[in-house]
Amino acid sequence: MADVPYFQDLPDVENRDLHAIPVTEKSSLKQRPELFLRQGADRFHKYYETSGSTGTPTPTPRLPADMAWNSVSVATVWARTLRPGDRVAALLPSDVAPVCDLVASVAEYLDCTMLRSYPFTQGICDWDRVESLFAGYRPQHVFVAPGVALQWTRLLKRHGRLAEISRGVESLMLLGEVSTAPLRARLAEAWDARVLDVSYGSTETGTIAASCEHDRLHLLAQSHLAEVRGDDGLVPAEPGRTGELVVTTLNNFARPLLRYGTGDLVSVSAGDSCPCGLRLPVLTVHGRESESVPVGGVPLTASAVESVVHSVPGVTGYLIQLKAVEQGPDGAAGATARLVLERDVDYAADPEDLHEAVRVRFAERGVTWAQITSVAQLPALNKSGGSQKNWKRTNVQWVR
Repeated sequence: MADVPYFQDLPDVENRDLHAIPVTEKSSLKQRPELFLRQGADRFHKYYETSGSTGTPTPTPRLPADMAWNSVSVATVWARTLRPGDRVAALLPSDVAPVCDLVASVAEYLDCTMLRSYPFTQGICDWDRVESLFAGYRPQHVFVAPGVALQWTRLLKRHGRLAEISRGVESLMLLGEVSTAPLRARLAEAWDARVLDVSYGSTETGTIAASCEHDRLHLLAQSHLAEVRGDDGLVPAEPGRTGELVVTTLNNFARPLLRYGTGDLVSVSAGDSCPCGLRLPVLTVHGRESESVPVGGVPLTASAVESVVHSVPGVTGYLIQLKAVEQGPDGAAGATARLVLERDVDYAADPEDLHEAVRVRFAERGVTWAQITSVAQLPALNKSGGSQKNWKRTNVQWVR
């Protein structure tokens, strides 16, 4: 680390004493990203930036070694699902973000056929083109962001083509956004396929965990040294621990990170708790408190909202509308929250029944909305994610 400006003057770095090095906060990286670039590594293989979901986008260039190590590390787990000769499709963006490049690299490494078909690429690929491509290509594994998967399922239902297009699809591989168990169950039923939450990580850190065939995220210990920051301070990410995940990257050569605070709350389980047989620890990601929104005095993350919304049949999307109020019921300034649901294209019952079902499930969790209503379709912005989606920008709206 002597050739990384941010770390080179820290005495404990020179002494190679990781346990004495302070946590590198996200704000430090965002404020001065150039200080984290390894000196002499100015000819990069790829240039990416973060989505800016927690502020200004951060440059995250990669060297060939960065790309190769990350791809091989992920492939060790995805190989349990992807077989040589399998047909893979990715409905993910190829611009700015590394996610589609990762999928393509892993597919190539595992000797799979690869199709890129992001439906929001204007002038090149739209939903009709994707439908035509899938009819001829017949992919077995589809990598897609959850919001995009929901939108495409709606469109195929409307066209009466879901059964035909889903035929032959063995697995939907979700990544790039929050993915809850109820949402995966809904998609699995609609597509008659296995649905996996296939990766966890960030553009800054690379892929931290990858999913096995049993939908468990296994920590890629060969690529990251993981710790947990909680009530006991900073401790190794051992089974039974819960707290903020802190990682030291082992294979980020262009821009290494020491004890980087991800901001994500996780729980760690033993690797042998998963029936797949991998000995790698299992991570459960609970979300990021900094990205929560207040609803009736209760802070809600994307995961908390979607675990309820997608557990109710007939809902395919949502929008949270917040309105600032000078004085709330408790006498303090705050905001009222309105939940707008998107009804599925084949929902035929009374919308009020849908609203009530959602209201009851949130009430069971102590959450009260000022109003719950629904519409036939929300804007496409809610669905165009895949590592470029910012939850607060696409699913949370401040109104006057």
